[in-house]
Parts: sequence; C-alpha cells; structure tokens
Amino acid sequence: MNGITLFSSAGIGETYFKESGINILVANEIIKKRADLYQHIYPETKMVCGDITDTKTVEEIHNAIGDNKIDLIVASPPCQGMSLAGKNRTQCTMVKDDRNYLVLSVIQFIKKYNPKFVLIENVPMLLKIKLEYNGQTKSILEILEIEFGGAYEIKSDVLDSADYSVPQTRTRAIIRMFKKGLDWKLPKKQPRITVRQAIGHLPPLESGEQSNIKWHYARKHDRRQVEWMKHTSTGKSAFTNEVHYPQKENGKRVKGYESSYRRIKWDEPSPTITMRSDAISSQRNVHAGRLLSDGTYSDARVLTPLEIMLLNSLPADWNIPDDTHEILIRQCIGESIPPKMLQAIIKEVM
Repeated sequence: MNGITLFSSAGIGETYFKESGINILVANEIIKKRADLYQHIYPETKMVCGDITDTKTVEEIHNAIGDNKIDLIVASPPCQGMSLAGKNRTQCTMVKDDRNYLVLSVIQFIKKYNPKFVLIENVPMLLKIKLEYNGQTKSILEILEIEFGGAYEIKSDVLDSADYSVPQTRTRAIIRMFKKGLDWKLPKKQPRITVRQAIGHLPPLESGEQSNIKWHYARKHDRRQVEWMKHTSTGKSAFTNEVHYPQKENGKRVKGYESSYRRIKWDEPSPTITMRSDAISSQRNVHAGRLLSDGTYSDARVLTPLEIMLLNSLPADWNIPDDTHEILIRQCIGESIPPKMLQAIIKEVM
C-alpha cells in the first residue's frame, strides 16, 4: 500500500510502517532539522522540506508522487494552535489562529489523489475547534463531511496510546476516513505496559552521569533541584515535601503545582511525554527512583533519551545518527503519535 505523510516531523509514528506493509513514497515537513532527521531514518522516502501552504512546496510534492497511486494519506498537523494554555486563550482566539487552518491543506491532497484511506491525528481539541469555512463557522468533522461525506465514511475517536502496546498515557484525536464499501475498524485494546516493564531493566543514573548504553545518559541538574528530588518518593511531587521542597535561595517556598518536580510511577504507564522532558521542573517527567538505604531515592533526574524512546514505544536501536541533538529527540517525541499506537490503527486497513 503506497502512502504519503504530511506534517511528518521526524517520522516517529511511521517507525513500524514497513513491517505493516505501508510504503511511504513522499513526506513533508517544514522544519529542516526534523526533515533531515526524517530523511536519515527513511532514505527511500522522498522528503519535501517546505511550507505546505506554499504552491512551490505543493508542486514539489506532486512531482515527487508522479503517476504513483496513493492509497493512504496520514496527516499530523501541528497542535500548538489548538492549545488553551496561555492568557486570554479561548475558542474564539483559536478561530483566528492561522496554524489551525493548516489541517485544511489536507483536503486538497485528498481531492487530488482520492485515496482509499485517510488518517488525521492530533490532540483531542482537534475535534472541538471551530474554523471559518465558506463564510460559516464549522468543526473539522463538519468540513470533512461537507467535502467528502458522499464518498467516504468519516469516523472520529479519542484514543489513549496506553491501550495499544505503548507504556505511556497519551490521548490523541483520530479521524479515520475510508471509501464507502471498505471497512476500517478500531484495533482491540491490549494489556497496559508499565514503566517498570519498559525501562526497569536500565541501570540507575544520577544527575550528569553517563552509562555504557547508547542514549542512556543523565542530564545535569542544579544541585538544589537534585536535593529536592532525592527526598521525593516514587509518584510524588517535591512540592509535598515538608523540608526539601522547591525554594528560592532565601529559603522562601517556590509557588507551583504538584504536577511539577514530580516523579513518575513504576507500575503504571508513564504520563504523557512533553516537549519539555528535559526540564526537571516540568510536568511529571522525573524518573520513578528506587528507595536507597539512607531513606532517599535514586535517579534524581529527568528521563534519559533512551528512556523516553522506550516509553514512546520506539525500539532501543532506533535508527538515528549518533550526533542527533538530545533536545531535537525530546521535541520530536514530545509532539509525536507513539508508533505502536499508529501501527495498531493502520494495521486494521491491511
């Protein structure tokens, strides 16, 4: 089955496509360092780096596809414009956010290539936002129904990656479009994989330490942050500590939420991995830790690159260059759909 991917980033979601019988002919990504990483991972796919709203980029994609028949389109438009985070951020402001209209670029590709299957995925807000379309305000599903309701079945769901062989809880809005007369069921849920099952075999590391395992090295943190986290037990936030809580140099308590400076839990899937998985003060990304003989906890640090790879269902030998920047890895994973989740959904069309 031939396909194309749009808003492809580094192609993390496509990791298991080949073994599922999917051949991605052309991919598109606007950010060059992500496009370059994609091209290294998938040298047989033509990567077109450029703005999908630019006619030159679109023409280059069409030329790369040539006369090939396209059976599948997968699109993961950027999600930043769909966030309600930030001052004065409302549904009304999202209608005016140009980034949210990038999803409409997919419509032109569907019209041109008439594929059997289309998958559009994003954060759950994708199903709620309203866009101005032909002089009216419509949801994405309403727009797709207007454009393709006569030829396609259009289904939408919010799924959790933890139900599909991914040791991470990550909810994604999934829009499935398939030609009438065909079928595309949702995959059956699988037993959940815990953090312990996914990364419990890796040796402990403290702030700034290295190991002899590729991509398993610890970021160096401020000594005060390390001290707070050493006194924070598995699944807890340093903000709940009676003594070793986040504080300024003058000893005054730092204001914050208990989702910050928080260790993950061993016996559950990990929380959602964010783009800021490098920051120990960010949300729920500190290693679970192991109780030590002195009453403190090991691994007072954020998860290593290898740990977030495994928690995102990537293989330990993920094919990326040895000099790939750690922050690029974290950013791409933080925006991705976990590959085992996407594989499970896509396999249902084969």
